[in-house]
Amino acid sequence: MPTPVTPTVRIISRPNLDRDELDRYLAEIGGQDWTAQRTEYNDTQDLVEVAGRTCYRSWAPGLNPNVTRVRTDPDAYLGNIVAHRHGSVLEHAQYTFVLQNVSRVFTHEWVRHRQGVAISQESLRYVRLTDLPFWYPEWAQNDADLVSRGQQVLTALEDFQAWMADHFQLDAPGVLFHEKKAKTSFMRRFAPEGLATVLVWSANIRTLRHVVESRTDEGAEEEVRLVANQIGELMATEVPALFADYVIDDTGAWLTTNRKV
Repeated sequence: MPTPVTPTVRIISRPNLDRDELDRYLAEIGGQDWTAQRTEYNDTQDLVEVAGRTCYRSWAPGLNPNVTRVRTDPDAYLGNIVAHRHGSVLEHAQYTFVLQNVSRVFTHEWVRHRQGVAISQESLRYVRLTDLPFWYPEWAQNDADLVSRGQQVLTALEDFQAWMADHFQLDAPGVLFHEKKAKTSFMRRFAPEGLATVLVWSANIRTLRHVVESRTDEGAEEEVRLVANQIGELMATEVPALFADYVIDDTGAWLTTNRKV
């Protein structure tokens, strides 16, 4: 029987600053007071701030003769970067997510976001299907007849996957991996687009802001909205200063006046 699943998002990689090397660099350029003023650390936010201050040499007043005062509060500094849409410095901070139990309908939409991302998806040319996990949106779950008929279709497709594996004798001794791959590649053609899969997806902060803005919009596909909202919630916790400008409206859309930072 096909397994109902729910798309989930996990962060598995985030920026990690080498504080010792950064301090040596700052000491060389006269920016050591920047470190001394820190009371809390957030590697991602600090990385973005380092990139921004490097552009203007704004570590302290006077290092750049044109700069006579600097913002010392990191949240205020980052808020100013976002407000002025200096998005290039956000590209230094990269996160990697595991998007689990997302459908191939979802991935066909999601891979349209290509700039500033890296994508690795479970390959059904190599991974043989034994079951067909499937996500039903809440409105569909409430339609008992729809779910019942849907499960019947999925069960028939699951049974056909098992029949093909037996028919091709893929588990027989001595079957070469090349043959298994060829047959598995054919078998995936009988899997529905709604089949749950897994994606490893990396994106920088600038891209993440764009994706959350555009993919939580009311007009976006509902599974895409579900995942984009999870990413937004995770990032608002990870780097609050870089997502503090967002408000979530009654439809669940993430809105900001600082679009396309």
